[in-house]
Amino acid sequence: MYRNTWMEVNLDAVAFNIKRLKEICGKRIIAVLKADAYGCGDSHVAKAALEAGAEMLAVSSLDEALMFRNEGYTGSLLVLGATDPADVSTMIEHDISVPAYCPEWVDAVLANHPAGLKVHMKVDTGMNRIGFKNNDDLKSAFDRLKEAGCVMEGIFTHFCCADFDEVFTNMQYDRFREAVEMLDYPFEWIHCDNSDATVWFKDDLSNACRIGISIYGINTYTDELRHPVSLHTTVTMVKKIKAGEKIGYGSTYTAMKDEIIATLPIGYADGFIRANKGRSVWCDGMLCQVVGNICMDQTMVRLEHEVPLNTPVEVFGPHIHLEDMAADLNTIPYEIICLISGRVTRTYVWHGQEDIEENARLLKSEATEV
Repeated sequence: MYRNTWMEVNLDAVAFNIKRLKEICGKRIIAVLKADAYGCGDSHVAKAALEAGAEMLAVSSLDEALMFRNEGYTGSLLVLGATDPADVSTMIEHDISVPAYCPEWVDAVLANHPAGLKVHMKVDTGMNRIGFKNNDDLKSAFDRLKEAGCVMEGIFTHFCCADFDEVFTNMQYDRFREAVEMLDYPFEWIHCDNSDATVWFKDDLSNACRIGISIYGINTYTDELRHPVSLHTTVTMVKKIKAGEKIGYGSTYTAMKDEIIATLPIGYADGFIRANKGRSVWCDGMLCQVVGNICMDQTMVRLEHEVPLNTPVEVFGPHIHLEDMAADLNTIPYEIICLISGRVTRTYVWHGQEDIEENARLLKSEATEV
């Protein structure tokens, strides 16, 4: 690591969370590792997820699925988002399961010789994103795909308010049950629960739960999970300024008294967005306010006392929880960790030891296999 800004991912905590969620729900686990496992490194998080008992990995696109295949993963793999019917042969060749989600997609797939394609029927029960809203269309699509030789592997829906609206979630489930019972088929995978629903929603229809953000300890309905992800940087310069001096682009901060200012090698190009101005980071036992506009590569903070160069700084972690940071920024934890850019080094703890250090902008010294 040549630039002292890094994100630590504790894979032992990831494995603990998956094991605990599997115990809570009593069902098979689909680990959702889209967007490079929410920015945490898909192959590394997959390693922990699979060892902890996950039986399928899910991603957002065919591109992400092929990355896993290229990294050596040969197990069950599901794309959750839309795919191009022209890529049917690639999906079949690499044994990748995909959703059937609208009549137009089915029409196009059937024109591309889909025998052997693994399909999960996607039911839209109220999110209005992708999926069949009409059971007649769902039944027609199912019959046509099955007749064409597709492997009708699964059926699923997605709860959109499971973190706060149990009434709407129950309504979505009722619609899903109606669709599953209407098709009356022995699907290998029946799944509707997302991270929050995995904890509180109990049903006798589904046999698998999809967990994404709960892998990282975020769940509305339990505090039993661990928080494996933290973001750190260091102090690169400390200076004393006089009352009246200004800081940063646009001179938006003026010191009201003599102050101690530290510069940190982290900025909005790392995912520490400008909206963090006025928030605090943790350094040497103190909360230090971000002062002045955040730069592309650097940030200035106000110290209560001087610290040595290279003093560690926590952006989020044990002292500044990711959920609290998200609330301050009027966003969600997903967005914060997904925005951490590839130039921020990832460090991994696995089986109690620092396992590997990786930076997407540098050549990797070794390949990591799932």
